[in-house]
Amino acid sequence: MIKIYKYGEVAPEEIFARPESTVNVEEVVADIIADVRKNGDRALKAYCEKFDGAKLKDLEVSAEEIEAAFGIVEPEFIDILKEAADNIRAFHQKQVRNSFVISEKEGVILGQKIMPIEKAGLYVPGGTAAYPSTVLMDSIPAKIAGCSEISIVTPPNADGSVNPVILAAAKIAGVDRIFKVGGAQAIAALAYGTETIPKVDKIVGPGNAFVAEAKKQVFGKVAIDMIAGPSEILIVADGTCEARIVAADMLSQAEHDKMASAVLVTDSEELAKKVQAELERQLPLLPREEIARPSIENNGKIIVAENIMQAIEISNEIAPEHLELCMDDPFNYLSYVKHAGSIFMGKNCPEALGDYFAGPNHTLPTSGTARFSNPLSVDDFVKKSQFSYFTKDALGQVYDKVAYFAEQEGLRAHGRSMTIRFEEEDNE
Repeated sequence: MIKIYKYGEVAPEEIFARPESTVNVEEVVADIIADVRKNGDRALKAYCEKFDGAKLKDLEVSAEEIEAAFGIVEPEFIDILKEAADNIRAFHQKQVRNSFVISEKEGVILGQKIMPIEKAGLYVPGGTAAYPSTVLMDSIPAKIAGCSEISIVTPPNADGSVNPVILAAAKIAGVDRIFKVGGAQAIAALAYGTETIPKVDKIVGPGNAFVAEAKKQVFGKVAIDMIAGPSEILIVADGTCEARIVAADMLSQAEHDKMASAVLVTDSEELAKKVQAELERQLPLLPREEIARPSIENNGKIIVAENIMQAIEISNEIAPEHLELCMDDPFNYLSYVKHAGSIFMGKNCPEALGDYFAGPNHTLPTSGTARFSNPLSVDDFVKKSQFSYFTKDALGQVYDKVAYFAEQEGLRAHGRSMTIRFEEEDNE
């Protein structure tokens, strides 16, 4: 049963502690990466057979397989995928940044040029569930940014196929290539390239501990979005909320992973006790109870605060991936939220709405990194270059100042590169 804590009556570390993985995967991942770098496609096929039970002839999904997916997936779900894609596209289109030029001083032109990352690699998890939502959330911002090639890697089924809903979502989102490989080996393939899988410039997308560690180890060779940890939700709810709804929202994250965490912070002891009872009532109804129950019992918490403002202070300290403000007047408190990946406002905006359909991205900072990190966005798929232009007259107005500045840093050649332009050429 989930524990109830009264804030101020227990040690802070007990309130703010997060689940920590005891699995050490560094050496295993390093060996996998080295193997893929050395043996390329041969290593990938061996890992597919070892981990997924799939004997693959071709690593890339064919155009025929993608077309066939549309005949397998129910038309109703295709329509829902398309509508979700439209919502995601509309939201992320607002994130597009523009290049700029400044020419306020005579003879001086300064500017910034926004350019897309050329090749993006998207990791889409497999295993216990299929995630077409991740396909949409990760590929649509990349498409809007203007990436010239978007590749997906995802684990195959034992028969060598890829879940048709993944393929359907990829086609709707405009993904260029799809490869049947998952795990750390997929990250290695994207980072270094193989005979079949092209090297990319940036890797994004969530995954298990092996995937997260692989992204960490290849960072620097390629860019990455973040090191994602277990999923988490924090709900700030006042006493007017319904316990059954709050419990259901907590379980929506608990069913992801045994390491996931669901936290309720409320100003109502009565609601705390009712939610505790509701969780016990609803858990046996879940098909994934064997995952959700350890998550709730080991990582879940109910925290009773003195008031809603204190509840938000507690949330800010935790800096959750998902934050629900379950109350009738959530906008009165939005300005006090300092750290959260994505915020769901009011009693009628469950976190699952953001997972699939609303439009804001669901690839979010976890493990407290919302204190300094951002949701995945179009910004993740662009880079910036600066440019400067000075006429001879404009340079003449400032060259001595720059030379003097360089002298203060002891870099005489820097200064000389300025002054030499205004000296008579020595012809002797």
